[in-house]
Amino acid sequence: MKIDKAKLYGPMVVFASWLAVFSLFGYRATFAMLKGPMAADLGWSQAEVTLGYSLMMTIYAITAFFAGMILDKWGTKPIYAIAAVFGALGFYLTSMISTQFAYFFTFGFLAGIATGMLWVTSTVSVRKWYVGKTYGTMWGIAFAGAPMAQWLLAEVVKNSMNNGGTWRSTMVTLAIIIFVLLVVAVLMAKRNPENYNLTPHGEVPVKAGETKHVEKVWTIKEAYSTYPIWGAIFMFLTSMMAEFLIWTQVVSYWVQDKGWETDSAINVYKIIGIIGIFSMPLLGIVADKIVGKVKNEAKGRKIMLIAGPIVGLLACILLLNCSTEVTFIAYISAAIFAIYWAIVPGGVVGYTGAIYGRQTLGKIWGLATLIVMGVGPFLGSFIGGWLKDFTGTYTYSIYYAIGSFAVSIILALSLPLLAKNKNK
Repeated sequence: MKIDKAKLYGPMVVFASWLAVFSLFGYRATFAMLKGPMAADLGWSQAEVTLGYSLMMTIYAITAFFAGMILDKWGTKPIYAIAAVFGALGFYLTSMISTQFAYFFTFGFLAGIATGMLWVTSTVSVRKWYVGKTYGTMWGIAFAGAPMAQWLLAEVVKNSMNNGGTWRSTMVTLAIIIFVLLVVAVLMAKRNPENYNLTPHGEVPVKAGETKHVEKVWTIKEAYSTYPIWGAIFMFLTSMMAEFLIWTQVVSYWVQDKGWETDSAINVYKIIGIIGIFSMPLLGIVADKIVGKVKNEAKGRKIMLIAGPIVGLLACILLLNCSTEVTFIAYISAAIFAIYWAIVPGGVVGYTGAIYGRQTLGKIWGLATLIVMGVGPFLGSFIGGWLKDFTGTYTYSIYYAIGSFAVSIILALSLPLLAKNKNK
């Protein structure tokens, strides 16, 4: 029975995380398509509509910290349940708004709580069940929910709007989808392996003559008095700045700087999501193979974190070489961005888990998410837009992204393989 549970519960956790990631990125993917019709119908500017999204990301970052604390103590079920209610209400009540105050409450506050409950929970819950040579693969499978949401829910929105639907009716449809998926996630979710007298899947191979490492249970204060967590935070933050700058600027760069048709630019941009469906699990397998080869999980995850921003930097260089017509270089650049996306977000959690263990990873990574997501997406998007306004071209925004990826590479190189505990 113990073996049967071990084989069954782990994949159930991964599937629940897939649903959570799908729902989280469903919010992000559909906003870009709905904000135009919302602005036209409500008579608001694009900035006024986008402000609701910015507020959502702020609440998301704050909520992520508390989600990590709940996760360590009570597991994933209550978090997914809260996300199901707030996620459905976020879309449904927004479909009924007519004032900005109501919009900020429904889409900014309620949806912010829902999305903030999902990221830390999905990443850390997989990490609590899969360690060593298994984490990368299983997280890659779970994270594939993100590009799948970008593709499938974009089709839901497009079909709804093209068949007589309004942004309001489309949001009602999305509310139902998010609620149903997260209720399924609640049913599939499991607590930590120890609650079932099980151990996590996977072990890091131990070299001859070495003894098996026993995890220390870290407090937040202890963890944040060491360099690895801060190195991981700033490595991730600089990559996120560059990433969100590109996500928010690249279509406009192709259209305004290169003169492409909007449909052509969007079609190339969609390649990132399509490739991501396959690159995320495949790169997870690669990461786990590296961990097995070097026989040190922290070292294996560090290698991938060095490779991730290098890949992002290369994609930016290719962007600068795009011509005034859609060429193969643009598609290659989009594909490479999908590879970057498959490496860094999950890899940095894997590295942090390898350093600090599983027991209090929710709290530790929840606070890291608060810092990174509270700063990176906003600052990257803002700097990209400001540089366009200041210089009249998106080219300098891409230069900035290259510089941010370069700093991320340096920080990744600096990551140690152990955290020195002063109290030890």
